[in-house]
Amino acid sequence: MKPAPFDYLRAMTAQDALDALAQYGEDARVLAGGQSLMAVLNMRLAQPKVLIDISRTAELDAVRVDTQAGHLVVNAAATQGSVEWRSTLANEAPLLAMAFPHISHFQIRNRGTVCGSIAHADPSAELPLVLSALGGDVMLRSRRKRRTLAAEDFFQGMLMTAREPDELVEAVRFPLRRPGERYAFTEFSARHGDFAIVACAAVVTDESIRIAVGGVADRPVTEQWPRLQGDDLRGALNDLSWKLNAQDDAHIGAKYRRNLVRQLGWRVIEEAK
Repeated sequence: MKPAPFDYLRAMTAQDALDALAQYGEDARVLAGGQSLMAVLNMRLAQPKVLIDISRTAELDAVRVDTQAGHLVVNAAATQGSVEWRSTLANEAPLLAMAFPHISHFQIRNRGTVCGSIAHADPSAELPLVLSALGGDVMLRSRRKRRTLAAEDFFQGMLMTAREPDELVEAVRFPLRRPGERYAFTEFSARHGDFAIVACAAVVTDESIRIAVGGVADRPVTEQWPRLQGDDLRGALNDLSWKLNAQDDAHIGAKYRRNLVRQLGWRVIEEAK
């Protein structure tokens, strides 16, 4: 299929994009990398009247470290590849570095944007999962105001977020590596590069375990536990596997999904220890 007709606006500045969003609201969609949006348009799951292209907006194409706040800040037009190929990424945000090779293929990461994946809010996508696991933030901006939401408040359901129609996801903030934290990431998919059937990320310290699971519920789900061991940890993972309310679908059954949560969850926690 082909998209429904729409007008195209190339934003040369962030203000251009904000003005267009203020004018068109729900009738507009933002195009950055287009790797998720174009498929949605082609299937006519979205039929905007105006497409606002921010891909050539220089001020939005930036990745920087905010050492004072302790964040890796990725702006709206920065590609996934520009973050993945940072020579310092493994030291800055190790969990993010671990997740990137699982995201589709390098051609997609070369064009797709980090903020675009966050804004799309696919529950099987790796970047929303990492942002949730790390307790990161989404920075929203409209012509009227700026606001920052925690990842757990931003993601509201399958392909649903707290972004208002006139707001732009201006940037996302991944917390920098903290002393004492150790990380692991893994996922199960039908083929490498496919969407995750189940994905797990872990952040472990000497005192606590934080685990995030994607691909099961309608958004990434995180749990914080003390440093559980043995049967206590297996019991907590089993409880989590049921809490996610897994469903049968064309790819896999709910029972198998629950088992993947238990097995992959155990694996990432043990690796992070």
